[in-house]
Amino acid sequence: MDDKKKVDRHCRAGRPLSRREFIRYSSLALTTAAMPKILACSSYQPPGDCLIEGVRPVRESGGKQVFESSHLAGVKIRNRIIRSATTLGLADETGRPTDELVEKYIEFAEGGVGAIITGFVAIRKDGIPGTPNALMIDSDDYIDDYGRVAEIVHDHDTPIFMQLAHSGRQTRSALTGLPTVAPSAIKSRYYNEDVPRELSESEILEIVDDFVRAIERAEKAGFDGVQLHGAHGYLLSEFLSPDMNRREDRWGGTTENRVRILREILGNARKRIGDYPILVKLNGYDFQRNGMRVDEAARIASMLEDAGCDAIEVSCGVADDGLSTVRGPEVPVEAALEYSFRLKDKPAFVKKMIPALSPLLVKPYKPVDNYNVCAAMEIKERVDIPVIAVGGIKDLGDIREIIQGNMADYVGMSRAFIIEPDIVNLFQAELSDASECISCCYCIMCLEERPVECFYGEL
Repeated sequence: MDDKKKVDRHCRAGRPLSRREFIRYSSLALTTAAMPKILACSSYQPPGDCLIEGVRPVRESGGKQVFESSHLAGVKIRNRIIRSATTLGLADETGRPTDELVEKYIEFAEGGVGAIITGFVAIRKDGIPGTPNALMIDSDDYIDDYGRVAEIVHDHDTPIFMQLAHSGRQTRSALTGLPTVAPSAIKSRYYNEDVPRELSESEILEIVDDFVRAIERAEKAGFDGVQLHGAHGYLLSEFLSPDMNRREDRWGGTTENRVRILREILGNARKRIGDYPILVKLNGYDFQRNGMRVDEAARIASMLEDAGCDAIEVSCGVADDGLSTVRGPEVPVEAALEYSFRLKDKPAFVKKMIPALSPLLVKPYKPVDNYNVCAAMEIKERVDIPVIAVGGIKDLGDIREIIQGNMADYVGMSRAFIIEPDIVNLFQAELSDASECISCCYCIMCLEERPVECFYGEL
């Protein structure tokens, strides 16, 4: 009889747990609750919130304004607020965009956003994220479907970029039915129980070609450009990370070798499609013991610029950190217990203990707002291409300070658009000066079970 059935039997019978059973299940609860903190084992402290009084650097104004038009990689953007890539869970069972997804994009466009970056679009089946209803573009059969998306968004005078990605070791093989692959045979302690298969030289080159073909498909579908997802612990991020990439061949070791896969994608794409806009989403840092640091990220950004990248979006974190990429003032325990594949099927006894224990064992990452601005600013000093800052940005005053203070060229927002698709119009009309988002993170937790929506901290 499994643990859950045993606990349920005891509860139904009204019999208290024995001392041994209590210790056993208490230990399980403690381990489960402590998991994000255990995984984020580094003591590394990234640069803090550069907008806090006393921390704010003295910088000359770049002369930029939030609500002015500009050109990003040659694409006209009507203001400097971008809808950053956010998976909404609105693909059909084959990975194609649905009418519901198109309606969301229309809401963003009508709501005044400068440009839209789609959620994660997988370049092949073994690289879908650890959530159902993921977008795909692994064959030419998808071009017409995405062409409809681009056409409709363009009808609303808004450019749209497709984010292309492979999940690497953060793929859930239970969803794909395929083995997990990674640069090195190091498993994600958050996503997988099995050690992923290390990619061979020929398999890496095949993935490079898959990315290039996906870029070609996006271009044929009429998208204004693409963004390569090199952050958050996904495959390209794994190659860049000194913690995850333990290879000793030409794809690992030195910074130059770890950047090679992105240089190959950019170089091969340029040969096939010329100056088509290609952006890269890059981790400024993570919280792993030997992970990404801001100075290393700045070096990588400079190399990517030399390789033909048109813009860098600066984010942070990997799945093994816990909630570092998307932050809130509290850990969203209730939502995790309801929707997380790691917790939802735990014994009832364990699930009752976790809410009480989690505040003691799992500390939310700080700051909650503007937490990548400092990293973006440092990276901007090392490159001449545009830099986009994303991460907890939702206050118009902060946005103005970031743009006018030349800390970044654009800002990306995500959760703010989930609760208020028309937030940019509200900002520009001076009907609001901050998003209503309370950063509860429930919207992200629900993604494993259902399409994203705003819960405003209540299930």
